[in-house]
Amino acid sequence: MKIKKTLIYLFLAVFTFIQIFPFYWLVTFSFKSNTEIFDSNNLVGLPKVWHLENFSKALMGGEILRYLLNSVFYAAVTVVVSTLLASMVAYAINRMYWKAKGIVAAIFSLGIMIPVQATLLPLFQGLDRLGIRGGYLGLMLPYITFAMPMTVMILGGFFKALPREIEEAACIDGCNIFNMFFKIILPMIRPGIATSCIFAFLNTWNELLFANTFVDDAKYKTLPVGIMSFVGEHSTNWGIIGAGMVIATLPTVLIYLLLSKQVQESFTVGAVKG
Repeated sequence: MKIKKTLIYLFLAVFTFIQIFPFYWLVTFSFKSNTEIFDSNNLVGLPKVWHLENFSKALMGGEILRYLLNSVFYAAVTVVVSTLLASMVAYAINRMYWKAKGIVAAIFSLGIMIPVQATLLPLFQGLDRLGIRGGYLGLMLPYITFAMPMTVMILGGFFKALPREIEEAACIDGCNIFNMFFKIILPMIRPGIATSCIFAFLNTWNELLFANTFVDDAKYKTLPVGIMSFVGEHSTNWGIIGAGMVIATLPTVLIYLLLSKQVQESFTVGAVKG
């Protein structure tokens, strides 16, 4: 039994190291110069000289701060709007009786299966004809649209797990559909909302294809596009790129730390009854 427990802890330790090592390497990479980055004798070690100026150059000289604020704006709007709309759709599909709900559910299921790359050209032409390509709205609409199918699917499972007696009791007490939904139902599925928010945030935060195709003006570019622009035609300062990647990673880590408790609860909801 003791040997088995030791092997389990050893496996977990190795797995943890494999998961943490890329982040460690990225952080040390961001403080190095080009010479030290390509030094085969110190590929994974700590920097011999800590180049703190990589971060200041990335934030100020490379306009990463502007791209960071743009990405925060896109991600925040996408998470709030997609979660609000998708929660209403998921509630209507799973808790209400109406003729077309099967068709609507199928449409959102198809939204998960359609590759993003297949929609690039139609979206480009559509946004261009509407005159919104290249601005904030031209990116937010695709982001919100593609975030909704997964959010509907995630929240649908949580809505199905709720007992019908909750809504019946609310109706008897004179609660209308909107008060019941926002004040009673939504607070009960907080773990599901947290999980869907993380998925929507990550998909928006790391998205590069749409942002690189639909946006021309640097004023509206996102952080992944901004980091990609650091790669020069003849020479590249990889330390600054590493600093930009660290800056891009920190909000993701922060979001997960803030919502990790709710995400853990989402995996155990419904496991214990009574």
